[in-house]
Amino acid sequence: MEKVEAIEHQVAALQPEELAAFRAWFVAFDGHVWDRKLADDVAAGRLDALAEQALRSHAEGKTTAL
Repeated sequence: MEKVEAIEHQVAALQPEELAAFRAWFVAFDGHVWDRKLADDVAAGRLDALAEQALRSHAEGKTTAL
């Protein structure tokens, strides 16, 4: 946790413009990490059961149109 605490202190010391730039970078970075994790889960079949359940529910009329 020493690295995290060091990063926290550095982020807390940023000027407003620097914080805005960091925030934008981190949001994009975090989104890419999430996308990779989701793609890995899909490729590994970890979401197959959920998809099948959703399709079954839809076929049974248990869903509503968006």
